[in-house]
Amino acid sequence: MAKNDLGFEMVNRAVISADSYLAFSDADCGFSRWIMVDQARIDRFAEATEDRQFIHTDPARAAETAFGGTIAHGALVLSILAGVAEEVLPSIENARMAVNFGFDRIRFITPVACGSRVRANLIVKSVTERGSGVLQSHLLARVDIEHQERPALVADWTILTYV
Repeated sequence: MAKNDLGFEMVNRAVISADSYLAFSDADCGFSRWIMVDQARIDRFAEATEDRQFIHTDPARAAETAFGGTIAHGALVLSILAGVAEEVLPSIENARMAVNFGFDRIRFITPVACGSRVRANLIVKSVTERGSGVLQSHLLARVDIEHQERPALVADWTILTYV
C-alpha cells in the first residue's frame, strides 16, 4: 500500500471483507468531495437546532465582528462527517448498517466562513471486533477548509459497523 505525506497507508475504496477491514491500522481513506457552506445551509442548520446566534444568521451584524461575516456552526461542520463517511470509508462486504458511536475528542480549530467549501479526511486508526458481527472503528477525522492551512476541526470518532 502507498503512504500519504503523513505516513498513513492509503486505502483503496473497493469492497473489502470484514477480515481485511479488521487488519486496518493507520489507514488513510482519503478525502470527501468539496461541500459548499453557504448562508442557506447555515440558516437551515440554525432552524433545525434552534441555534440562531447572530454570528451565524445575521450577515450585517456579523460583518461588524472580527470574523467579517457569518460563520458556520461548529456542530454543522461536525455533522458533515456523518454524511461523507459512506463515500470515504471502505465498503465492507455484507455490512448491514453503520452507526455513529460517538466522539472522544473534538477540537474546532478554524471557523468556517460563509461561502467556504469544506471536505473531510478520515483515517482508520484501528478496528476491533466488539461482538459477533460488530466492528468498532476508531477514526481520526479532519475537516479541511479550501484555501486554508489549518483545518476547521479534528476529532477522534468511533463508528460501529454491523456485518
